[in-house]
Amino acid sequence: MPPGYKASVGNLQTFELPKEITASPEDFKLGRAIVDAWRKDGIIQIKMDPSHAKTVRKAFEASRNFFSLSREEKAKCVDSQSFAGYIASGEEITNGVSDYSEIFTVTKDLPPSDPRVQAKWPCHGPCPWPNAGMRDTVKEYMDYLGSNGERLLALTALGLELPDPNALTNLASDGWHHLRILRFPKTGDENGAGTKGRGIGSHTDYGLLVIAAQDDVGGLFIRPPYPDEQFKNWEKSTAGMAENDDRWVYVPPEDGVFTVFPGDMMQLITNNHLPSTPHKVGMNSRERYAFAYFHEPNFCANIKSLDGAHDEQMHYGTHFTNMFMRNYPERITAKRMKEENRMDVLDKPELHRFN
Repeated sequence: MPPGYKASVGNLQTFELPKEITASPEDFKLGRAIVDAWRKDGIIQIKMDPSHAKTVRKAFEASRNFFSLSREEKAKCVDSQSFAGYIASGEEITNGVSDYSEIFTVTKDLPPSDPRVQAKWPCHGPCPWPNAGMRDTVKEYMDYLGSNGERLLALTALGLELPDPNALTNLASDGWHHLRILRFPKTGDENGAGTKGRGIGSHTDYGLLVIAAQDDVGGLFIRPPYPDEQFKNWEKSTAGMAENDDRWVYVPPEDGVFTVFPGDMMQLITNNHLPSTPHKVGMNSRERYAFAYFHEPNFCANIKSLDGAHDEQMHYGTHFTNMFMRNYPERITAKRMKEENRMDVLDKPELHRFN
């Protein structure tokens, strides 16, 4: 466990996903078990497919190769439209405090000729890859993670006993799936911008599912659902929530698994049945590498409770944009968004066509 942190050590439930979801009795049973585990622990583990072990290994190698580049080379990998690309240690802000994570963010990679880019849709643009090798490796990895995400959404719908078993996968059609490639310096290598030993401050994530992978250096902490804690990140920020109390659970590294937990849109769509899982990252005595993949709704999706229990709804693209604007207020992308009034585009009917 990272030095200076106090938490219980998680004993997470691990599941193996079938190659195909057919709504068989076994699929229903597995879906219910996954939903129950999320409600109890806030997180599960799924086994990596051994046939994709090389894909995962290549992705970690590409991550290390990128972060070993000079600061000048990495700093070139920024796009002024998409929030994709390099984020230096100390640049990301959580609850007003700089995080020490070093990041390469991958959003939907769209050429300048794409109609959405031409129309100045917020967050839409190219991904500024440093080279074709990293691009091809990471896209292959994201395709694999996306397959896991689709199967998990299908099983979740079965576990929730939704009237339409395709409700969640339909919502994620042409989803705004994205990836954060992460490096955390070791404790003692802080640059003074943030809080000593804090890699990323406590927060919840924005979409449906987070599928994460980490190396053998621990750092991830999650907060299981507590009956006395109620929150909605889209109404009041969860950034910095209860960051320093002792109710956190440490997620020890385990070879051959991904960790998976729900995000804000899963909480809204299930009417709090599956709350978004707060999490944070501590820096350890060695540098640490990790991935966080986000399996998301369509950017134009209007999210609302599937059981019709309330009229509350959220436009996913607006929520995503607001969160990135909050986290990177000084980034070139945020400044261009303001200068060109791109936030106003979010109100156009064509960005609300997906229900």
